[in-house]
Amino acid sequence: MIRARGLTKRYGEKLAVDDLTFDVRPGIVTGFLGPNGAGKSTTMRMIMGLDAPTAGTVTVDGKPYAALDRPLQSVGALLEARAVHTSRSAYHHLRALAVTHGIPRERVDEVIDMVGLQEVARKRAGGFSLGMGQRLGIASALLADPTTLILDEPVNGLDPEGIRWIRHLLRQLAAEGRTVFVSSHLMSEMALTAEHVIVIGRGRLMADMPMADLIARASANVVAVRSPHASALATALAAPDVTVTRTGADLLEVTGLSAAQIGEQARTLDIALHELTPQQASLEEAFMEMTQGQVEYHAHTADEAGTDPARSLA
Repeated sequence: MIRARGLTKRYGEKLAVDDLTFDVRPGIVTGFLGPNGAGKSTTMRMIMGLDAPTAGTVTVDGKPYAALDRPLQSVGALLEARAVHTSRSAYHHLRALAVTHGIPRERVDEVIDMVGLQEVARKRAGGFSLGMGQRLGIASALLADPTTLILDEPVNGLDPEGIRWIRHLLRQLAAEGRTVFVSSHLMSEMALTAEHVIVIGRGRLMADMPMADLIARASANVVAVRSPHASALATALAAPDVTVTRTGADLLEVTGLSAAQIGEQARTLDIALHELTPQQASLEEAFMEMTQGQVEYHAHTADEAGTDPARSLA
């Protein structure tokens, strides 16, 4: 388990992380979300002991990272995939890590196979593509078979097959009882991977809840209803606390009633339904709604600014 209490980091006048308190529990994948500049990387660096907190504490399995007896066996991390000696091969990079941490040679071959680098294992890491570098970074994190994984943007540069592979790998590792903490800007993938989510903005905690709850909180109580008798149904559903909007010849959007309630009323009136679909927000929509006031760097489209962006940059 990762446990942060009052975690704070200040760089001069800038408050990068502001009094964060959260737990990352074993057995589930926890997503770590926030806009650029929110403090995610700084938080991960403090967990790993690479930056010292200005205030507060953060521990892994009850100890600060520096106090762990066998740190690589306790925590595997991918914070910077390119942190590799470029003249070394993937194999020798992993072999050097293994030798210095008492890890058997056989484990090097295992993780190379696990991440799909068999064909390039003896090639210089400096010539790797971004995706291959990510796979090597993930192999390094997995090398000592750690109980906790901390991964910053692990799908960066991966192709669709690679993204699907890392999704299933993270779920499998969590199912084995490990603590899995993952930061990513790829919302669609995070929605498929993480069961719990921690959201920060400008260094402050904004949400710490199950993924399903975050999405449900952002979803309006809207149900799409399609019926050949849409007009009659709209009249029947009308009530002071119910809004019915006609969005097509046979399509309604109903706010204020659940799908079950609408279905029961339609059955009572003997009105056929061709569609009855509760509308749910995406993770991206939930995230944007929550963090809209916390974005440090905001670009404007031509429509938003009322100008041609190319002209404004000229």
